[in-house]
Amino acid sequence: MKKKQFAVIGLGRFGGSICRTLSEQGMEVLAIDIDEDRVNEYASIASHAVVGDSTDEAVLKSLGIRNFDHVIVAIGDNIQASILTTLILKELGVQNITVKATNDYHEKVLKKIGADQIVHPERDMGERIAHSIISNNVLDYLELSDVHSIVEIAASHRLEGHSLLELDIRARYGINIVAIKRGNEVIVSPLASEMIRKGDILVVIGADEDIDRFEAKVVSG
Repeated sequence: MKKKQFAVIGLGRFGGSICRTLSEQGMEVLAIDIDEDRVNEYASIASHAVVGDSTDEAVLKSLGIRNFDHVIVAIGDNIQASILTTLILKELGVQNITVKATNDYHEKVLKKIGADQIVHPERDMGERIAHSIISNNVLDYLELSDVHSIVEIAASHRLEGHSLLELDIRARYGINIVAIKRGNEVIVSPLASEMIRKGDILVVIGADEDIDRFEAKVVSG
């Protein structure tokens, strides 16, 4: 399966965290910042790291930005640069754009110019957002510790029509399904006889590497 390609524009604490987490997850990451020191810091972490002004359309074109699956605009204090960068990305035809908003006014403008996802990181939420954009199946991510998480995962067609007993997820993957969201209903501590239905969302708890293994082998594809 072809690796998804991501570009992260702005390597402050927020953008840097997303860049690092995506790279740790084995993704292709292009890191872009106008500050050479920041770029040098992430040169050994990202697949590629370049110094560039993202408000210059020619620069973004030269980087082949429209070919990336997802671009994250994580520019911090410069709202004007953030808005202009987002506008250029839209005009160049980038399919998925996630932008960090500094305030409500900033968000309002970003919505008007077509940002696909707008985030308000009160703290460093880079890891959570990175996990949610890597996979279409991972809907939410909450870090419990350095190695354990609770994740909401959309059940794929592979799981539909099977009971939890049949799937034996705990024995095979070392993770637990603590709840199933089904429409407006939440089934907490589901019984082994519970059947997975189309549209179910599984609330899974476990070690990150076990969750990743489950998501890669059973849920994706």
